[in-house]
Amino acid sequence: MHIFKQLLPHISRLNGAKKYFQASCFAFIHSSPNSSVEVHSQDQEVVIALGSNVGDRLHNFNEALQLMKKSVRAVTKLGPHELLGALKKIEKDMGRTQGIRYGPRPIDLDILFYGKLRVRSEILTIPHERIWERPFVIAPLMDLLGSAIDSDVVACWHSFSMHSGGLFESWEKLGGDSLIGKEGLKRVLPVGNGLWDWSMKTSVMGILNLTPDSFSDGGKFESVEAAVSQVRSMISEGADMIDIGAQSTRPMASRISVEQELDRLIPVLEAVVRMPEVEGKLVSVDTFYSEVASEAVSKGAHIVNDVSAGQLDSNMLNVVAGLRVPYIAMHMRGDPSTMQNSENLQYDDVCKQVASELLLRVRDAEVLGIPAWRIIIDPGIGFSKNTEQNLDILMGLPNIQEELGRKSLALSHAPVMIGPSRKKFLGEICNRKAAIERDPATVASVTAGVLGGANIVRVHNVRDNLDAVKLCDAMLRQKRCFS
Repeated sequence: MHIFKQLLPHISRLNGAKKYFQASCFAFIHSSPNSSVEVHSQDQEVVIALGSNVGDRLHNFNEALQLMKKSVRAVTKLGPHELLGALKKIEKDMGRTQGIRYGPRPIDLDILFYGKLRVRSEILTIPHERIWERPFVIAPLMDLLGSAIDSDVVACWHSFSMHSGGLFESWEKLGGDSLIGKEGLKRVLPVGNGLWDWSMKTSVMGILNLTPDSFSDGGKFESVEAAVSQVRSMISEGADMIDIGAQSTRPMASRISVEQELDRLIPVLEAVVRMPEVEGKLVSVDTFYSEVASEAVSKGAHIVNDVSAGQLDSNMLNVVAGLRVPYIAMHMRGDPSTMQNSENLQYDDVCKQVASELLLRVRDAEVLGIPAWRIIIDPGIGFSKNTEQNLDILMGLPNIQEELGRKSLALSHAPVMIGPSRKKFLGEICNRKAAIERDPATVASVTAGVLGGANIVRVHNVRDNLDAVKLCDAMLRQKRCFS
């Protein structure tokens, strides 16, 4: 079950919750569904639960979201019973028939919350009457909310709980985060025809640069034959993913056109996806152009990896929403030619500001139709950061996740990718001018990142970093056994 609500400007957490609960009031409606007591005067923030237990459930969710259009943000001018009628029509249009209450259904749409209102009529009860006893409802609801009590409406939702600590306490009483991974509750990312559970192990993404001017291996894999050979090598060494880029994003790189990027990319991509070794692996395209992303996905790429998080192409977010593929949103200020200027390196608290700026980018993505569960976060090591700031990011991944969690617990639990591989700051620290000499430092930085919460590591040297990742995963499993 997935739950969606409008993402609004935010305001602070549980120690302020009781104050909010006491200060918040709500209206109570007890009426027949034909009553004239309906809310039309202003937008109402609502939470809708989606469920499906037959057929291609992921397809069913996507179809329902398409039919609801802006309801992903769950702001409506419809009154409660009008909204119920609209949702029932969507259920009917998608093939749901009247029958056994908890029987097979391609889609099930429930109103969990509607503004600050309690509603009770013959056909509608809000808050949903069984919300408090269902972990599979409360779990995604908690991910939807932030750890901060961010508005009077959200405070009111907390006040509907039977517990003084609001929804937080309700969730803890059911078992809280200890339930994740049990009883069928998992955070997963839809990719290809499956669901990826990134908590099982850290994934290694091998880098394939098709550019003549990349900082590490520019010009080595421009031919299709050389590129295919490199992919075969990385997969044999244990890569879970292959990230193909045809535009350099090194500092001061000149931008090439969409046509030039496609000319470099498509012949290689077509050859790579035909490789028997690639079956069961994920292929991502590293681009900030929406046209390149669209063409690459049509040719078999599974993921769009955008270093600009939609800032360098105004169509990118709309296009990715339509592609329905995972989207890697990376933090960067400016573009590759300006990202390292003095203005873009100004931070008071780099982890906090990276989190807040990423949150804005992700909010934009959600508004345009990319749901949070399709988003992978990348703090952008080496992009708009100096050496000290890169170190702060590597050591501060938990701080970034905590800051994201203040506004969206879902984003704080989203997969995190890091890409420190052979970056300049490693060379500065270790006095290694040649990028290829920075592999040992890369292993060290990957180790720090994985132990700090990274789920994907993007690297040039797959073999050595895979060993580091395996050891980190083993240590983390051991730690969980003792906790």
